[in-house]
Amino acid sequence: MRGGGVLRPAAGRAAGAARPPRARDGGEAVHREQPLLRLRGRSVGWVPPLLLLAGIALADFNTTGEFRIISWIVLVPGIAAALCGVWGTAVFAALALLTYVTVDSAWPHQYQTGLPDFILVTVGSILAVAACVIRVRGERRMLHMRDVADTTRRTVLRPLPPGWGGLDHAGVYLASDTEARVGGDFYDIQPGPHGTRVLLGDVQGKGLGAVEAAAALLGTFREAAYHEPDLATVAERLETRMLRHRSHTAALGLPQALGSARAGGTPIDGDRFATAVLLGFPDDAPDAVDAVVFGHEPPLAVGPGGVRQLPAGGGLPLGLGELAPSRPTVRRLPLAPGETLLLVTDGVTEARDRKGCFYQLRDEVARAVAADLGVAEPRRLAAHVRDGTLRHCGGRLGDDTTVFAVRRPRPSREG
Repeated sequence: MRGGGVLRPAAGRAAGAARPPRARDGGEAVHREQPLLRLRGRSVGWVPPLLLLAGIALADFNTTGEFRIISWIVLVPGIAAALCGVWGTAVFAALALLTYVTVDSAWPHQYQTGLPDFILVTVGSILAVAACVIRVRGERRMLHMRDVADTTRRTVLRPLPPGWGGLDHAGVYLASDTEARVGGDFYDIQPGPHGTRVLLGDVQGKGLGAVEAAAALLGTFREAAYHEPDLATVAERLETRMLRHRSHTAALGLPQALGSARAGGTPIDGDRFATAVLLGFPDDAPDAVDAVVFGHEPPLAVGPGGVRQLPAGGGLPLGLGELAPSRPTVRRLPLAPGETLLLVTDGVTEARDRKGCFYQLRDEVARAVAADLGVAEPRRLAAHVRDGTLRHCGGRLGDDTTVFAVRRPRPSREG
């Protein structure tokens, strides 16, 4: 699985899902440096340079005086610099110098390589230790940036407890940029006094601007979904938040200052929008769901009756609502018992194989459910779509990919 895929099932952690780093008191994430070579959990990075050191020394003892190879021992600290830590490299540098002096002194004077090669080994050892220091610093910087990216991802895509909001759920997020580990896709569940609300969306564009927009929308959703009794009001507040965020970032002019503006001089963030699906699970209607679609692919209902697309209508994306003549439309749609709602971003629907053919999500899910009804369970469904998407595109994701499956749990039978 590429870059930062996270499967959050309704119960427990999916096998193979990446565990978040442990945190110190205060929540600071910590990554410990891991040796490059490990065997059964133990570092064996010292083995290659040690074998090379012994091999060169023994080989030199068995050569003729006209062909000495002891100066090759300069390779030992260089190999150690790539595989060991700073102190390990320093130890091998000292061993290389000591071995050179010992072996070279054992030869008659006329066959000794002498001072020139000693200087070569000395300078090579010093440079190897310096190179190791630079490598270790770079690794620490990279681990720190990974901590920052993981923290950002957990802020945008906060962990959802099992059964959160009275819903069975599972989510998969795959960033197209495996180094960034976070993008513009977002989803969340917010329980409240007016029922449980679900939001999934995809911010147009990539980079930190898309992440900022996703975080802004999620912050508004978490507050509005809890307090507002009317789902249409939640939708309106999301639209307003997108416009406010867009105005703020455009006024800052940061993209323009960085040279990423459009030809007309308007910052890219000034044109940013987001597609989304907003769902409401009302407490007074356990066999129905309220839905608002903002220019997004409508949810699929997956269950014993097969796979069907919810007729949720098609509104404009968030940020473009001013082009619509009326407020967002909320539609109440019936759900059959045991049906799971499947929501995906365009990383799934626009995934292409080598021939350029799109991934046929609905057909693939329908075949899987027909063969095994258990695939409709949220955790299995999210994993199935994830694996099918990666298999279809050969692991080459063209966009951030999010799969989110959610359903009401079936009422338990008594007696």
